[in-house]
Amino acid sequence: MAIFLTKDSKVIVQGMTGATGMKHTKLMLGDGTNIVGGVNPRKAGTSVDFDGTEVPVFGTVKEAMEKTGADVSVLFVPPAFAKAAVVEAIDAEIPLAVVITEGIAVHDSAAFWAYANAKGNKTRIIGPNCPGLITPGQSNAGIIPGDITKPGRIGLVSKSGTLTYQMMYELRDIGFSSAVGIGGDPVIGTTHIDALAAFEADPETDLIVMIGEIGGDAEERAADYIKANVTKPVVGYVAGFTAPEGKTMGHAGAIVSGSSGTAQAKKEALEAAGVKVGKTPTETAKLARAILGS
Repeated sequence: MAIFLTKDSKVIVQGMTGATGMKHTKLMLGDGTNIVGGVNPRKAGTSVDFDGTEVPVFGTVKEAMEKTGADVSVLFVPPAFAKAAVVEAIDAEIPLAVVITEGIAVHDSAAFWAYANAKGNKTRIIGPNCPGLITPGQSNAGIIPGDITKPGRIGLVSKSGTLTYQMMYELRDIGFSSAVGIGGDPVIGTTHIDALAAFEADPETDLIVMIGEIGGDAEERAADYIKANVTKPVVGYVAGFTAPEGKTMGHAGAIVSGSSGTAQAKKEALEAAGVKVGKTPTETAKLARAILGS
């Protein structure tokens, strides 16, 4: 089973013909992702050969969807042009847009989030500034390494890309139903709560691992949601326990104000909701392993 992405997903890549897009399209194809096209208005009508796999390039998302039946877009578009690319995906009503790009202005992210909302949320946005999502053994939409884990019983949702990879590697012998990197920017599309709801509804996810980090109140809101709606065991980790007070850490979402947004405050909120929280990623993996072992 999987959430948001399956072996039947038909994926297009906006920005496929750029250096980063080319690199990761090749890797996604190697992981078995069904990539059916790229989008670049200046190269419409051409194709790109990825080790014997010809991928056509279309002028627009709408055209790519009409010609291929695509239902997922992965965006490797530079920050200055990312807002227009996401708006194009929303206008085409593609069901899932995975925005990998880092460094998008918060104003632009807020604008395309609001635009999707105004259009009835027909397009689920994951990101921006995220590693994407993977359903091991089925499909990979983004930059998560496809060879560090296997299909299994754990659902993972994470703000951090590198901690996503570490947790998948730590629990590689058990494996994952899906792993979703939601990104750590102040304004994102899919949230911890959205992923928690999907994993709760997935009959083949037995345990959920949730990774947060300092800044904002997303983890506290997720704790409230878990307490009210999630019956499956949840294990958590919050990055930033050793962050020095008053120092800007990491990306723009990691802003701490007083005691609000600290790792300790988030840990306490999660534990009050019944979530076991590790002090390190390795300790968190051990907690997950103990629960599944029992």
